[in-house]
Amino acid sequence: MKNTLIAGLIAAMFSPIAALADDPFANLTKAWTYTHTSPGQTAEIAAFDSLTNSLWVAGIAGVDVLNASNGSLIQHIDTSSFGSINSVAIHNGVAAFAIESSTRTDAGTVKFYDTSTRSLSAGVNSITVGALPDMLTFTKDGSKLLVANEGTPDVYGTRIGSTTPRNYGSAAVDPAGSVSIIDMNTRTLTATAGLVGVPTTGSNIRTNTGMNYEPEYIAVNAAGTKAYVTLQEANAIGVLDLNTNSFEKIVGLGAKDFSQPGNTIDTNNNGIISFGSANVKGLYMPDGIAAYEAAGVTYLVTPNEGDFREDDADRSAASTLGATGDLAPLRVLNTDSSPGNLFAAGTRDFTIRNVDGSIVYSSGDILDKKAAELGIYDDSRSRDKGVEPEGVELMTIGGKTFAFIGLERTTKSAVAIFDITDPANSTFLSMLVTDGDLAPEGLEGFMMGGNYYLAIANETSKTTTLYNLAPVPEPETYALLIAGLGLMGFKVRRRK
Repeated sequence: MKNTLIAGLIAAMFSPIAALADDPFANLTKAWTYTHTSPGQTAEIAAFDSLTNSLWVAGIAGVDVLNASNGSLIQHIDTSSFGSINSVAIHNGVAAFAIESSTRTDAGTVKFYDTSTRSLSAGVNSITVGALPDMLTFTKDGSKLLVANEGTPDVYGTRIGSTTPRNYGSAAVDPAGSVSIIDMNTRTLTATAGLVGVPTTGSNIRTNTGMNYEPEYIAVNAAGTKAYVTLQEANAIGVLDLNTNSFEKIVGLGAKDFSQPGNTIDTNNNGIISFGSANVKGLYMPDGIAAYEAAGVTYLVTPNEGDFREDDADRSAASTLGATGDLAPLRVLNTDSSPGNLFAAGTRDFTIRNVDGSIVYSSGDILDKKAAELGIYDDSRSRDKGVEPEGVELMTIGGKTFAFIGLERTTKSAVAIFDITDPANSTFLSMLVTDGDLAPEGLEGFMMGGNYYLAIANETSKTTTLYNLAPVPEPETYALLIAGLGLMGFKVRRRK
């Protein structure tokens, strides 16, 4: 009887431990959702301020400052008189806003706000940067602010010739893509790192699109010596040396073969979800990027969204290049594809790479298939880019590193969670799905009051949702539970 009781107690105590070991995020709780209602306001990028426990959410018309504890609106900051705001980053009580000009091919600006007063900072609070500043981030020590100036043209260059792959001439007005480097001690622009003439390595760099290199997103290594900049439309990453404030190389990201095992794809938007091998490749073309260290080595994590030119002149149905059957509807890149050699935009996965560009891990077809299992896969996107992984946030909790991957094109807001502690052996844990939210754009992980949280800014639904990650156990939790079980067993043996 005693043995049966003990066995039952042990099973009861270990069952939640086993469940948490399989998926430590299985019991997440939603703290709150805020709907952004100010005219023209969306929810795109979120940043947490630990000094005021507030969440700053940027979206076109301005920034909504929210109480991170309960999701109530503290203040709406209208930035529309400056232009359209694309991003916000916060360090040590300073919020930096990336704002594109009303004429987006003109120079943009960075505005500095005091997070306590929620007004423009004293002293220098405006710095002119490159055209269309799309994202900005502080180095870890806060000494530098890096701004990705995308520099997208309004009118693209025209097609050259009539064959495929197609080539396009330069746009009449195409501001050079660059990264502005701001010294935060003096609040001065110290350098503008350009990409013209930078040496290249790797493969499948797109240079025939009729546009310059366009920096999209920036990640900085732990030492603050290198920054890694996604050049999405070019299918490349620029490596920026922060000691010389110049790009040292551009790394081509290669192509993914959808005919290989584990890389299945649904290419037909006919209302039937069907994954299979396909004679087509995909260019990674990542949007977001994050950097982390494992065993002293720096790795880059990218959700590989893919992107066509804004005017869609570089995309066609695969049928126009001879494809038939389920492959016919797939939209492919005119600038890279030819009959029998098709290239899609994006790879419907996320990858972990060494800084030289070599792939350590790919999620393969996991993201699309998991979305289908959960009933949130949008088959109308099958011919485009599937679930379109876009945003990424990394958090280290309980000695483990987790990647949160935002999926832009599911029927409900979805964030995939992976354990990437051991990069080469990364594992899928779960999918965080939120009813009422749609199209996660920006993810922000932070600690508040001793708990871990994940904020999700959803562009289409214009909502920001906060999840409490508290159920994730620290290593000592397991140790205490196991020690307790051992002590209980010892006492039982003594009673015998």
